[in-house]
Amino acid sequence: MRNKNFALITGASEGFGKALALECAGRDMDLVLVALPGSGLANLACFIERNFEVRVLFFEHDLSKKEECIRLFEEIKQRDLKINMLINNAGMGGTHFFEERDAEYYYRQIELNVVAPTLLTHCFLQIPERNSPSYILNVGSLASFFYLPKKGVYGGTKSYLVAFSKSLRRELKSKNVYVSTVCPGGMNTTPMLILQNKNMKGMGRWSVMNPEKVAKIAINGMLGRKEVIIPGFWNRLFMFLDKLLPRWFKEILTDRSMKQSKAFTNPVTYSIQPLKPAI
Repeated sequence: MRNKNFALITGASEGFGKALALECAGRDMDLVLVALPGSGLANLACFIERNFEVRVLFFEHDLSKKEECIRLFEEIKQRDLKINMLINNAGMGGTHFFEERDAEYYYRQIELNVVAPTLLTHCFLQIPERNSPSYILNVGSLASFFYLPKKGVYGGTKSYLVAFSKSLRRELKSKNVYVSTVCPGGMNTTPMLILQNKNMKGMGRWSVMNPEKVAKIAINGMLGRKEVIIPGFWNRLFMFLDKLLPRWFKEILTDRSMKQSKAFTNPVTYSIQPLKPAI
């Protein structure tokens, strides 16, 4: 008889969210997928059901709106779905100088990257008779640990997720709920990012990973109950060097890295696709 527990993944229709969905399906997990309306989520759900023989339900919601987050879990309760794994992947990235975007842009970025995962986590913990052990995986970024030009608000939102996850992990330890944060570096998640990554030089380019590989590392780390998951050798090396190098030298390196992305600063990019994550 099939396990009735589901893994809920937000921002699941493309990019890293899609890779996470496929990785979980490959481990025989039933799925609840969430993404923006019109993002092709139905096609992905159908593909997974046919190829992995798991049950897949999908919900189309704009999680930048508080009422949509609440409505999602009301629908889950109405269907009496048992969710024992929450993966907060939906989020909004971007690389640009702070003054290049208006207040509405940053408001939406904070809503998606901070408010939505906080509300969804709270709703998840209110599910009655939630089977244990349970897991929460928040998708942060390597930018959580570095103060990068052109990524001020984005880095700040991801730093929040790390701090929030670590605190919540301590609170829930006795309840058999395990909270992890995965903090990937650059990933080839969209055509624009693939082009941008190809034009990078040095260690920045070497550290770029495909989302499928990061997804496998992320799920392994979550199930292994790791607190913070840093995928990839180069990204772990960056974290190590950050503790050794003087600040002035690190600023030279990060300034040089950001200048390489100058040609890509005008369009809005989504390094972790907002609820519109690609088949």
